[in-house]
Parts: sequence; C-alpha cells; structure tokens
Amino acid sequence: MNFDLNDDQQLWQKTVHDFVAKEVKPKAKEVDETSEFNSAATKKMGPLGLLGLAVPEEFGGAGVDAVSAAIAIEQLGWGCGSTALSIAAHNALGCAPIANWGSAELKQKFLPDAASGEGKLAALALTEPAAGSDLKGGVQTRAEVQGGEWVINGSKMWCTNASIADFIVTLVRTEPGKLSLIVVPTDAPGLSIGPAEKKMGLHGSPTHAVNYQNVRIPESNLVGERDKGLAYALATLDAGRIGIGALSVGLAQAALDEAVKYAKERHTFGQRIANYQAIQWMLADAETNITAARLMVYAAAFEKQEGRPFAKQAAMAKLFATEMAEKVCRDAIQIHGGYGYSSEFPVERVYRDARLMTIGEGTSEIQRLVIARHVINGDGS
Repeated sequence: MNFDLNDDQQLWQKTVHDFVAKEVKPKAKEVDETSEFNSAATKKMGPLGLLGLAVPEEFGGAGVDAVSAAIAIEQLGWGCGSTALSIAAHNALGCAPIANWGSAELKQKFLPDAASGEGKLAALALTEPAAGSDLKGGVQTRAEVQGGEWVINGSKMWCTNASIADFIVTLVRTEPGKLSLIVVPTDAPGLSIGPAEKKMGLHGSPTHAVNYQNVRIPESNLVGERDKGLAYALATLDAGRIGIGALSVGLAQAALDEAVKYAKERHTFGQRIANYQAIQWMLADAETNITAARLMVYAAAFEKQEGRPFAKQAAMAKLFATEMAEKVCRDAIQIHGGYGYSSEFPVERVYRDARLMTIGEGTSEIQRLVIARHVINGDGS
C-alpha cells in the first residue's frame, strides 16, 4: 500500500526494496550469527543514496525528503534489523547534526565521505554510565578550550557504530549546566573504543563504550553554537524517532511475511493452519497495526518535511510502532509454534532485534512523557 506516495517516492521505495532483497536480507542470518556488520552491502549503499539521507546534495547527499528517508529505513528493517539500525544511526544521529547545524567547513570536512560509501559510518555519543534519559543533568564528559583546541575527557556508553565510524558526534559539558556537540574523529589520540557489547539481538550492529582521555580536537569541530548542544541533541532524537518507528514497521512486516508463509505451508489435522480462526485473527491484527504504524510514521515524517513542529507526532509514531512490532513478532513466533523458538526460522531473530526498539532513542515511558506534555500544554505540536 502506497498511501498516496508520489511517483518519485514509489520508485524510490521499489529501488530500495529490490536492493535490500538482493544485498541485505539474504545476509541477515549470517550477520546475526557472526556478529559481523554487513560492510559489503553498506559500501554499495553510497551510490544509491542510502548513506546520505540527511546530507544535502551539495555535500554528496541523496537530497531525499523525510518521507523517502523513512521509506528507506523501513525497507532496511524488513531486510535486516542490524544493518538497518546502523544505517539509521549513521544518517539520523551521526550525519544529521552536522548537516543541520554544522558550519560549511565542518560539512565539507565530514559529510561527503560519510555519504559516499567510500569511508566508514558516523555515530553519536550521548549516553553515559550515570546519564541515560537525563542528558541535561547527567552528562559528565567535559570539554575545555586549550590553545585553540578542545580537550575532552570522559566516557560514553551504548554508542552505535563506534567501531565502524570515521567520527563520533559527542555531547560534552562545556560550561556548568551547558552542553555542546563536538565532532571527534575516531582516530584521534586518546580516544579508545571498548569491546562490542554482547546483546540480546542486533548482533551485527556494533555497540560500544567510548572513552576520551585528553582527546584534543580543533575548535572548528564544534557543531553549531557553543552551549546549545542539548537543544541540538533533543532535536536530533526527535527526528531519529521517526527512523526507529520506520525500522520497527520493517521488522514487523518481515515477521508478518514469515508468519503468512508458514501458515500457508503448515498443515495440522488435515488442513493448513491458515484456515484456523485463531491464526487468522493474529494475522489480521498484525496487518491492521502495521498499516496504522506505517501511516503514523509517514505522517510524522511529512510534518518534518514541511518544516512544521513534529516532536509529538514523532514520539507517538515511535511509541506505537515499536510496541506494535514487539507484539507482531511475538505473534509470528506463536503462529510458528515450537519452530518459532528455533533460530532456524527468521522470526526468532526478528523478535530479538525488535526488542530494543522500545528502549533505544527514548524508552516507551519517555515517549509517553513527551506526548503527555504536549497534550497538557495544548500546543498541538
């Protein structure tokens, strides 16, 4: 269903879907089992535009609209949750802050390589051991200006792409009560990246702790204005939530596709299980909720695309889509019965991958707080 996508968006959807079906989906099981990022497919994404979704055309980006960006992440999620998460983080978290607030010099320095597929990916470091959702009060990583350079000390956690990134946009404390964003190349002396975290799912999307010990970075690597990093980070997360919602729709669609296929093939008591009402109801609920979530994600993306306030819409889309995906994946396993619990069937992996989505980029509980505040304030945004 195309939801009145224009001709360019429909062609983009088909192009990305066909690419994912060929280069990403067939490798999903191997990526999960080996915990190896699908770098071969990623290198081919640059010319297609998948690595420059947030990058202006003048700096080598794809120049696509926000709905098209959501379409791309949805299709990647349908193919492989691990690959989709790393590409979503690269675009919405690593590249977007530079594209949105960076100087022309900063954009030229980092974005063309990031969008081309020739270099590595981008990352964003926000979370710290003592600061999860509390960015304003909990960030302790600090940066001071010494001799025309930023000197950074501190540590971050749960940094997606750290080991496969050329640079990490880092949230630091620059004044008491004030935060800034600084671009830190991963080859900077004093920067160390810890071992990949051992996770429940998304094994092929590496996540790391990052430590900064007297890391010296040019002053010009500051993103936007000094001491406005918190506002930049929160706006980045608002946009990133659209991507996580889209990714969740893709995961749910993959689970439903597998459930429908299995229900048509599996026979019990002389007939295929697709004939049983109990199975049909789960499939009907899944299709209905995926359709609703997709509409919410595209609607939030459209508001962003039009330059209108979209924080509430993004939070609602992320909340609904991620919780929906977990339920659809659960039911897909249920339809498979005992086989659904086996790693031989894709639904087991997809379920594990979907579990992070209600946590990352703001938990469901945080989304409800965000939505409630907009409702109470009556701002409609």
